[in-house]
Amino acid sequence: MTGEIRNSIPYLHFLLENFPAVAIIGPRQAGKTTLAKQIAPDWAYFDLERPADYQRIAHDPDFFFTQHSHHIIIDEAQLMPSLFNVLRGVIDNQRPDTGRFILTGSSSPDLLTQISESLAGRIATLELGTLKANEFYQAPLSPFYQLFENKITKKNIDILIQHKQPLSNNQLVHHWLEGGYPEPILAHNRKFYDQWMTDYRLSYVNRDVAKLFPRLNKIAYQRFLSILSKLSGTIINKSQIARDIEVDEKTIREYLSIAEGTFLWRMLYSYENNVKKSVVKMPKGYLRDSGLLNYLLRIHDLNDLYEYPQVGNLFEAFVIEELIKGLQGKGIVNWQAYYYRTRNGAEIDLILEGFFGTIPIEIKYGSTVQMKKLTTLREFVKEHNLPFGIVINQSDKLEWLCEEIVQIPVGWI
Repeated sequence: MTGEIRNSIPYLHFLLENFPAVAIIGPRQAGKTTLAKQIAPDWAYFDLERPADYQRIAHDPDFFFTQHSHHIIIDEAQLMPSLFNVLRGVIDNQRPDTGRFILTGSSSPDLLTQISESLAGRIATLELGTLKANEFYQAPLSPFYQLFENKITKKNIDILIQHKQPLSNNQLVHHWLEGGYPEPILAHNRKFYDQWMTDYRLSYVNRDVAKLFPRLNKIAYQRFLSILSKLSGTIINKSQIARDIEVDEKTIREYLSIAEGTFLWRMLYSYENNVKKSVVKMPKGYLRDSGLLNYLLRIHDLNDLYEYPQVGNLFEAFVIEELIKGLQGKGIVNWQAYYYRTRNGAEIDLILEGFFGTIPIEIKYGSTVQMKKLTTLREFVKEHNLPFGIVINQSDKLEWLCEEIVQIPVGWI
């Protein structure tokens, strides 16, 4: 992998210009090391998974940082917890200096705990997911994400309509099938892709998770992942999963925490800021990378994907993750993603809430949508006095469907 465009590059430059250190976190094999080396090609590089590098730092970290006080990349930094306290002192000795260290990590619980306890105010965190569709096709990030830089108004949509759709819907569907792990999708070799996914699943459980959680029942966790893949895009009933795997509910909570903390799974929590209606409070969730999800579901090609009974759930999960990758790549901060469902069954797939406002989004697998299917979305817009709601589908035109709803083809995201 060389020369690829990552949406986060401008934001990463900004962080390095303003902070002494930046942590790039995200799933294994998502391209964190590649991005770090691309942004700082002349910096010294140390990988804590290499015994020689680990021992060099661990033997005498104070001496190491007297030799390497600036322009250092440290990969898999969470493997050495003692590093963070030392790094705090190193940074404070020359506090005004920025752009000194890049750390990477694949386990958010360990890494973020160390950051919050030792390096608060000294380090910025950037989350890097697997490749977003525009990154795979080497295209600029869609102008759609400019909407989120300020308060969103209808005028923003009218300006957007004047642009050309960045990617075709077919391009997005292809990316939906294969996902975004760089190495297998850039090889353009299906046999290699399948072998890579097989090895990734095994190494994730037998090496990565086992190293972090030595007492983990790997067989039960494998069964949990198989069940979890079938539940992607649905409301998660922990007690039912516990019965299926024959473990207790506490264990399922731990398994979900592991899957979420290793960036395999994303949890969406219920939007509860509606005092007028009783809402379902159980979380929803999905596997973050659609390619890995399809592999686990034994979806091999587009025919398998189209014929999958819950294809709508898979499309919804893919679109939500693409949207989140876009916000992260643009450097939009201080926002939250929710889903909304009342106990009467009224549902909205995604609600984004931040300084840009509140944006309810419905995601439809088809290319057309009946207005009666948008009743909940229209009511939500009116009840919360919002400028509009969004429908994302496979239509061929960005247009207003009514006064409160704009249709945005998936190629825009």
